[in-house]
Amino acid sequence: MSGLVDTLVIVVVAMLVIARQFRATPIDGERRWWLLPAVLAVVALREPGILDDRHQTASALLLGAELLVGLATGAGWAWTTRIWSEPNGTVWSKSSTASVAVWGVGIGLRVGLFALGAAMGVHQDSSALLLGLAGTLLVRAGILAWRGRLLRPAQNSGRAYRHSTMAPAGKERV
Repeated sequence: MSGLVDTLVIVVVAMLVIARQFRATPIDGERRWWLLPAVLAVVALREPGILDDRHQTASALLLGAELLVGLATGAGWAWTTRIWSEPNGTVWSKSSTASVAVWGVGIGLRVGLFALGAAMGVHQDSSALLLGLAGTLLVRAGILAWRGRLLRPAQNSGRAYRHSTMAPAGKERV
């Protein structure tokens, strides 16, 4: 795929994710929450130009930093997302205003990494950004699925009970 197509995929996925994050959406721990990040990672890794041939070490370090920023952004986004449980057991999530700050810091760090690479003369492909986005989405979805399982009341003989270490029912504040 060309850089233009990769950029278009990144923009479309980011727009969909950002548009959905401020709408209350149910967390379904049974659905394949890892599927979209896996597809994005495959698309990113199948491209041959993810590392610059002339600057292998610097390019690999920048890619590693991009992945770390992506993982940290995903974790921060997941922990700043509010989750709550309905009486019927449905768990919902909605991003908070703190999530906007997490996104802003993540984008700022990515721009800084790109500027650093450009100053060092390292060719940077959009595949690194796509791989970082995949990591962001994977970590966020995984943490939200885990938090949702902790919030969902366990069922035992038709009676719901809550383990003492679980979060209380209702809206969770960030």
